[in-house]
Amino acid sequence: MEIKQIKAAIEAILFTMGEAVELDRLSAALGHDKDTIKKIIHTMMDDYASEERGIQIIELEDSYQMCTKTELYDSLIKITHVPKKHILTDVLLETLSIIAYKQPITRIEIEAIRGVKSDHAVNKLIEYNLVGEVGRMDAPGRPILFGTTEEFLRSFGIHSLEDLPVIASDKVEDFKLEAEEEVQLSLDI
Repeated sequence: MEIKQIKAAIEAILFTMGEAVELDRLSAALGHDKDTIKKIIHTMMDDYASEERGIQIIELEDSYQMCTKTELYDSLIKITHVPKKHILTDVLLETLSIIAYKQPITRIEIEAIRGVKSDHAVNKLIEYNLVGEVGRMDAPGRPILFGTTEEFLRSFGIHSLEDLPVIASDKVEDFKLEAEEEVQLSLDI
């Protein structure tokens, strides 16, 4: 391997690992002795320092790590503190409301209520930290029970689950009638 290729390989390894990598491991991965790899890394460190670059290689005992330059902290903090905006589609809202009102609830129970598979919706809600595992049902296979999280309460501005809106009993009756009509229509077909 020529020097440019070794530098590229070192850069790729350090970037990908995201943590300090021991000189021994770098040497073994690149098939060169430790002194050669150490000299090449120090050359790279000098190159990064002399150029107006946002990254640097630092030495930690007998390891090396690629990281950002400390003087760029102010720029980085502006981007890292921008909260991700999660979009709750109708499917996600429907699934979330079922979990909120029926918790603890299994995925199978959610699917029975919705009438369709809900893997994706539940996984998205877990990713958004609105829903989490709250235990396991004492039944064959020990299915996971899901419930809402503190983030759910925070996001919707409620203090506890008791603050969830209560559905009026006449609305519940209307929903039941609609569901029965839908079932009857599907049976007539």
